[in-house]
Amino acid sequence: MEYIDNYIEGKLLAPHTGKYIDNYNPSEGRIYSFIPDSDERDVAAAVSAAQHAFAEWSVMPVEKRSAILLRIADLIDRDLDKFALAESIDNGKPVRLAKALDIPRASANMRFFASGAIHFASEAHVTGNEAVNYTLRTPVGVAGCISPWNLPLYLFTWKIAPALAAGCTVVAKPSELTPMTAFLFAQLCIEAGLPKGVLNIVHGLGAKAGQAIIEHPDVTAISFTGGTVTGRKIAATAAPMFKKLSLELGGKNPNIVFADCDFEQAVNTSLQSSFSNQGEICLCGSRIFVERGIYQKFTDAFVARTKTLVVGDPLLIDTTTGALVSEAHMNKILSYIELAKQEGGTILTGGHRVTVAGRCAQGYFIEPTVIIGLDHLCRTNQEEIFGPVVTIMPFDTEEEVIRYANSTTYGLSATLWTENLKRAHRIAAHLKSGIIWVNCWLFRDLRTPFGGMKQSGVGREGGLEALRFFTEAKNVCIKL
Repeated sequence: MEYIDNYIEGKLLAPHTGKYIDNYNPSEGRIYSFIPDSDERDVAAAVSAAQHAFAEWSVMPVEKRSAILLRIADLIDRDLDKFALAESIDNGKPVRLAKALDIPRASANMRFFASGAIHFASEAHVTGNEAVNYTLRTPVGVAGCISPWNLPLYLFTWKIAPALAAGCTVVAKPSELTPMTAFLFAQLCIEAGLPKGVLNIVHGLGAKAGQAIIEHPDVTAISFTGGTVTGRKIAATAAPMFKKLSLELGGKNPNIVFADCDFEQAVNTSLQSSFSNQGEICLCGSRIFVERGIYQKFTDAFVARTKTLVVGDPLLIDTTTGALVSEAHMNKILSYIELAKQEGGTILTGGHRVTVAGRCAQGYFIEPTVIIGLDHLCRTNQEEIFGPVVTIMPFDTEEEVIRYANSTTYGLSATLWTENLKRAHRIAAHLKSGIIWVNCWLFRDLRTPFGGMKQSGVGREGGLEALRFFTEAKNVCIKL
C-alpha cells in the first residue's frame, strides 16, 4: 500500500491531519493506496510557498521558464509507460488509451504552453500623431487549479502549464479519485529542477482542500474543470471575492448525422465519441440524432459495432472498455439506465453491469449501452450521465434537429456529419455549443479556444485564451 504525499515548497509532505483517504483501483474494486486528507492548513502552507516563489518566478526570463517546463515534458515522455500504467490502475481506463492519448497529451500541453509563452505578444495602438498605447500583461499571482478524475494528468497539465508559463505560481488539487499521476508528476518536477514553491499540489477532498483553495484570499484566480453543480458552488464563493474564474463544466453533447454523410466514417467515429474512456469524457456525443432516411441503417450498424467492444481488464491489450472510476459512479449510471426504461426507452444492447473474470471480478464495469424510443426532452436526454450510455433519435429537418440539439441546459460541444458544406456552416452557426466538430471528433488544435456555453462553463481555455486568463492586462498611454 503506497502513501501519496502532498507537494509543497518543493518537498513531498504528509498532511497536517496525519489522516489519509482510501484510494481504490476501480478495475479490482479494492483499496490500493492512500491519499492525504488535507485541510486548510496544508492549503495555507501551499499558498505561502507559492507567494514566496512568485517574486522570483514571475520575473524570470520567459525563455528560462520555458526551458524548465520543456524539461518536465521530456521526463513525461521518458516515463510514458510508467505514467500510462499508473493512470490505468488509478482511473480504470484501458492502459492502451492512456498510452495513446492521456500521457502524450500531458506532455504536449507542457510543450505547447512552454513555447507559446515565448511567442505571446501584446497590443499597441497609435492614436493619430498624439499618443501611443501599449498593453502590458503581468501574471495574476497565485492561481488555484482544480482538475477532474476522467483525464487526470491530461487535464491537470492543461491547467497548470499555461499558469506556470505565464509566470504565475500554482496551488493545484487533483481529484481525490485519481491522484496518482499528479503525485508522480510532482516527483518529475523535483527531478527537473522546478524552483521550490512554484507548483504546489494539495491532495484531498473537494469540500475540504478544494474549498480552502477557493476561499483563500491570496489565491487570485481559479481554474476548475468538473461538474456543473460544483462549478456553481465555486462561483458562489469566488465571485464575491472578485477572483478571476475559468469554469469548464458538464456537457450533454449532440451528434448529428445527415443522410449525405460518409456513412462508414460517421458510424466508426460515433462509436469512439460515444464510448471512449467508458463515455467519461465531457465531450462525448451522448445524444445521437440521425436523419430519418438512414436512421434504421445507422442504428443497426452502430449497435452491431457496439457489440464488438471488449469490456474487460484495462491492462489487457484487447480491452476497449475499462472500469468506471468508482462504485458510486457506476451505480449512478445504472440508475439512469433504469430511468430510461421507465421513460419508455428500449435498450438495443448493453444496460447491465459486467463481471470480469479473474482479478477484476469485483470491478466497476458496465456494458456499452444503446437506447432508442425516447423523447428528446426526457431526463435521460437532458441530464449528464457521463458513462457508456447513448441514445439514438430520428429527425426530419434541419430546424427540428437544431431545436433538439439546443434543448438542454448544456452547450459544450457538438458533432455534425454531412458532405454539404453550406449545411455545415449553416447549422454550426445555429448550434449553441462552444466547440463544433464537422466530420470528425476530438480533433484538437491547442491554439483554439476551448469551452462551453450556458451551464457548460464560463470562459475559455487553450491557446492565447489561457495565457490571457492567467495574466492581467495593463494599458500604458504615452502622450507624444
